[in-house]
Amino acid sequence: MNILVATEKPFAAIAVKGIRETVENAGMELTLLEKYTEKTQLLTAVKDADALIIRSDSIDSEVFDAAGQLKIVVRAGAGYDNVDLAAATAHRVCVMNTPGQNANAVAELALGMMVYGVRNLFNGASGTELAGKKLGIHAYGNVGRNVARIAKGFGMEIYAYDAFCPVDIIEKDGVKALDSADELYETCPFVSLHIPATAETKNSINYRLLSKMPKGAMLVNTARKEVINEAELVKLMEERTDFKYMTDIMPGNHAELAGKFAGRYFSTPKKMGAQTAEANINAGIAAARQIVKFLKEGDRTFQVNK
Repeated sequence: MNILVATEKPFAAIAVKGIRETVENAGMELTLLEKYTEKTQLLTAVKDADALIIRSDSIDSEVFDAAGQLKIVVRAGAGYDNVDLAAATAHRVCVMNTPGQNANAVAELALGMMVYGVRNLFNGASGTELAGKKLGIHAYGNVGRNVARIAKGFGMEIYAYDAFCPVDIIEKDGVKALDSADELYETCPFVSLHIPATAETKNSINYRLLSKMPKGAMLVNTARKEVINEAELVKLMEERTDFKYMTDIMPGNHAELAGKFAGRYFSTPKKMGAQTAEANINAGIAAARQIVKFLKEGDRTFQVNK
């Protein structure tokens, strides 16, 4: 069995070492395609692969067409919108993610962005504190739960809304479960966003919802840029000079936001949520272990396509 690691943005060397050990200890072969610059390189490499580990690499129908013996793709990370799930299913390929492996890294970044925002981007002016403030967590999955854990250390009052997470799961963590996104945004001046980009969620964080937030509001987005209605975000920030937006996914209208809202808007140059040594290692090795269990035992625990 040949496992291909195809990463335009490579794993850390120590992560590759762990992946290799996991694969070779299972009697399988590892092939690396790192820092590739042309899609044709991926199409060639995937022809002989039984399994594929990726990061943010785009895996579409053309890739599946080229991969005649591919059985499984694992996206090392939580999000998997870079994989064409319908094409995977049509080619009878199992797609998995590695939920939870990056969660602490993303959560720490979200709180770091809140501190950066309330301290006026460290410009020397007097800011405010997070202690005693109401934090709303929109989607209470692995990242949201870690945000709640860390925010407790800041002394924040924590609320959450998740349409798919039972209330008792949320409230056993000492977090107040709310009944709707509207109630979350009405209640909390700070909202940390963790929803995936789906047909239902794209552009759902819009003017109507954001305008409900209390005075001194801040939205922190470490999820996906597609969930933000960017044109309506501009309209809101033009009307509300108290509103701040912090994100690690550069918006399509970054130049406009940066030009109009200096001091109230910040974006990292590239997505940074999982960019820690620990997350890199955890996600890569988890991907390798899931592939081995799938190929040897048929384990489909983390499958995300049907």
